[in-house]
Amino acid sequence: MSDRPKADKRADRDLVPDVVIDWSSNQRSGDSATSERLQKVLAAAGVASRRVCENLIVAGRVTVNGEVVTELGSRVEPATDLVAVDGVAIQLDTTKRYIMLNKPTGVVSSMADENGRRDLREFTRDYDERLFNVGRLDGETSGLLLLTNDGPLANVLAHPRYGVEKTYIAKKLKEGIELDDGPIAVDGARVLGAPSKGHSMVELTLHSGRNRIVRRMMAAVGHPVVELVRRQFGPLHLGTLASGQTRELTDAERGALLTISRQHEQAGPAPAEGAGA
Repeated sequence: MSDRPKADKRADRDLVPDVVIDWSSNQRSGDSATSERLQKVLAAAGVASRRVCENLIVAGRVTVNGEVVTELGSRVEPATDLVAVDGVAIQLDTTKRYIMLNKPTGVVSSMADENGRRDLREFTRDYDERLFNVGRLDGETSGLLLLTNDGPLANVLAHPRYGVEKTYIAKKLKEGIELDDGPIAVDGARVLGAPSKGHSMVELTLHSGRNRIVRRMMAAVGHPVVELVRRQFGPLHLGTLASGQTRELTDAERGALLTISRQHEQAGPAPAEGAGA
């Protein structure tokens, strides 16, 4: 037996060249390098699995920039296109954050209080984004406050021009109030339970954004508010969130807020007005 090493016959074979795959067939005229398939974008946004998202598209339940899209493989720009499913907006911009805070009393609605009082920084310091509050609650009012870095949405939600309702629970209520800055009427009110120790618990709903409006209404009729809590802000409900705690909004809550924002995006900028309670 020869000790010579066997020749490597593989060196004599034709080598297969590297294969270059052209993905351009997945793009259409006018599509940019950042566009993505609609079903992929929907799945990534947490709407459903990609297969279910394909079914939603074929069923005509998905719109892009207000137009129904039924063709699979349609591409969208996640950074700019407005996508909705069954009329509910889908958040595609993952840089935007939406945080619900149950603001305790004794905290002012400011990110940097110049008088050294407790402010909202203690509730935002754990978030990487630069968050700000949507509207205000005065220092002695507790309850739901939305924190976000979405400026256009904040403008829509905070301004009374757009009719986003806020629901408060206040003790003592009488309708038909005339204030120094004009008359005020509530959108709805109901008594909660029986009076106790001379106080009545009332749920009050209004969309006015005038400063300290609830407290001024009560003071005007000689029934100052003993305790004021905001339980609802538009489609958001405080629920069981404990005082001083925060949580991310759910997909459904974000979708509801974005839907409101898109419905009013053609209304133009609103004039400045206070939005405190």
